[in-house]
Amino acid sequence: MGFMMLYLLASLAMMGGFLYLILRKLVPNEGPMWVLSQYLIFWIIGELMLRYFMQKLPVMDIKPMLINNIKKSKIVNYILGRSAFSGFNMLSLVCFFPFSVVLISNGYPVLNVLLWLVAMISIALCLNYVNFIINKSDKALAVILGVAIILYGLDYFDVLPVMAFFGPVFHALYAYPITVLIPIGFLVVVYAINFKYLKRVLYLDSALKVESKVVETSELAWTKRFGDMAPFLQLDLRLIWRNKRTKAQVFISLLFVFYGLIFYTQEIYANMVFMHVFLGIFMTGIFLSNFGQFIPAWDSAYYSMMMSQNIPLRKYLESKALLITVSVVAMFLLTIPYVYFGWNILVVNIACAIYNLGVNVPVILYFGSFNKKRIELDKSPFGNMQGTSATQFLIMLPVLVVPMVIFSVLNLLIGLEIAAGVIIVMGVIGLVLRNKLLDAITDQYRKKKYGMVAGFKEKNS
Repeated sequence: MGFMMLYLLASLAMMGGFLYLILRKLVPNEGPMWVLSQYLIFWIIGELMLRYFMQKLPVMDIKPMLINNIKKSKIVNYILGRSAFSGFNMLSLVCFFPFSVVLISNGYPVLNVLLWLVAMISIALCLNYVNFIINKSDKALAVILGVAIILYGLDYFDVLPVMAFFGPVFHALYAYPITVLIPIGFLVVVYAINFKYLKRVLYLDSALKVESKVVETSELAWTKRFGDMAPFLQLDLRLIWRNKRTKAQVFISLLFVFYGLIFYTQEIYANMVFMHVFLGIFMTGIFLSNFGQFIPAWDSAYYSMMMSQNIPLRKYLESKALLITVSVVAMFLLTIPYVYFGWNILVVNIACAIYNLGVNVPVILYFGSFNKKRIELDKSPFGNMQGTSATQFLIMLPVLVVPMVIFSVLNLLIGLEIAAGVIIVMGVIGLVLRNKLLDAITDQYRKKKYGMVAGFKEKNS
């Protein structure tokens, strides 16, 4: 994660360094600062959405402070001040600082550029404290998404020139240095709102109050038709529905059904068969990947108890395979309307779905035996890397890369039909050998059992 963060910051710094030249080339008749100012409104909305999903608010144990001679105002200022050093506040600085250096080197007024950079940093801090207010609010998320879609739609359909409207507003931050006081003023107001709210709720009884929840129960009687696997299926379905992270995987999987619209509607991807294979594997196997790659870590809270009982491990794994299989079939059915873009897309999706069923289901279960990191199911699913290890990255090779390479090579050398046929045959072979593969996987889980039990007990993993 550290290397990925460094890569992201390096990419932003490089983008900022070359942004002047890029804007010069794309819009040669207008100044780079003017062009950038027109797009800043979308930058702000995008950064706010990124913060909503990914930024973790600063959490600290304040109960010891509340019983000591420390002013609540100091505690609140410390909490708010600590959040100012969030990595998310570095994104704008890392991008716009190199851009500012390039502007100055090209003869732009130093004072104007520096105060514009101060304004951008102030806006980033405003977004940081606004996120304090709206975070964890579904209504706030709906408003942000609604505003973003409406603004983009108004500009795209030429109903209202949004960029032309906001462009002069943000360009004024550069053209008139005194306007830097406006974002600084907003920052002070947002900080004061957060300060007032946190100080009001900063009481020991509030910190010790236990949150109560109403649990909805369901018998799931229909699962009894699956015999010995019924208890495990009921356990998985309840786990998925009752916990934030697992429930989010279901909604994310359904949302990615529309992923094909991004590519199938673009002419540039019309003849890129490898991209069609990627979409087929990805869309029909999105739940397989998102949920399956963390098996059995989802059960880490009680995995040691299960392993100490007379519970057949083979049935446990069969139930996981059945749940994933149902998800692949359901996701494939939802992708059938993409036949509108061509019968070849339907053929590719059929081949990919069968490959997921026959090959990727056993592969996912096998790699699950290497999972040793605990997952807390009640934690937020966004920006949560619990349970993630090198296994989650290596698993993409057999799951995604291998079928893409095989399909693309055969399609190039022979044809689409043969390539699809080979992928289907591989999937069918996997389905025929499912029992033997599950036997081997079960043995692998037995060998790794004590390592997984020990790993799942480490709550800070």
